[in-house]
Amino acid sequence: MTETFTPTRPIWCAGCGDFGVLEALTQGLDELAVPAYRRMIIAGIGCSGSLQNYLSCYGYHALHGRVLPTATGCKLANPDLTVVAVGGDGDGYAIGGGHLVHAFKRNPGITYIVMNNGTYGLTKGQASPTSTAGFRGNIEEDLDPVLLALSIPGSTFIARAYSGQPAQLLNLTIAALKHTAAGYGMAYLEVLSPCVTYNDTYREWRTNVYNIDDDADYDRKDRAAAFTRMIDLREQGRLPLGLIYEGERPALEKLACNPAFDPPARQDISDPSLVDGYREALQSFIK
Repeated sequence: MTETFTPTRPIWCAGCGDFGVLEALTQGLDELAVPAYRRMIIAGIGCSGSLQNYLSCYGYHALHGRVLPTATGCKLANPDLTVVAVGGDGDGYAIGGGHLVHAFKRNPGITYIVMNNGTYGLTKGQASPTSTAGFRGNIEEDLDPVLLALSIPGSTFIARAYSGQPAQLLNLTIAALKHTAAGYGMAYLEVLSPCVTYNDTYREWRTNVYNIDDDADYDRKDRAAAFTRMIDLREQGRLPLGLIYEGERPALEKLACNPAFDPPARQDISDPSLVDGYREALQSFIK
């Protein structure tokens, strides 16, 4: 695999928080012994959209905002794959916001890692959905995707990490991969990933983060309590880190796929009648 697809060197700025995500994902997949031919990394648009080029895997660069439906389709077509969707706050929360809502609701067996830097880094620093009020003239309140995730009953794994704390980032990445591998559906991991060029938040986030994993009284199985706690921390100006909510529901592919039939990736397509049927269907659209 590495002889055929040699990972390239990252093109990110020195100090970019995305380096931490790449390292955690690479280590996590290796520690779980996921072979390269079982890895499918699907990336969105933005600086993070090249991550799939930097590790041994099958990779696909999805259309702008369409990383989640693409990843869902891959998992439905071949449930044996470890499917990881990656992207930024612009790709995932702006043009891809509608797909995010339905991905939480559908709960496909994928891991979704969002590198949130609070700006459109690739297009030179405009305000994004998670930019705070006052950033480059932004007059709106920032979107809180963790609260959004908690508000949707279908969500089963919600976590947040900070690229400046690599140990926790690695642990949460592994936990997310294990969650999907266990058949419980989508693991959503937001990573606070500073953009050193257009929104350098290392100092701010270092002092504002709050590790919910250190709270002995916090119950990550209680969605309502988690929602209330997240609101309290937000009002205090804190950014919660850790495994915020964890539930168990069957993944989409377990509910949608008929066990009597092989998934599309394992079906025999050598029958000439199938090709003829495809050509006939194609001609019907052309007419």
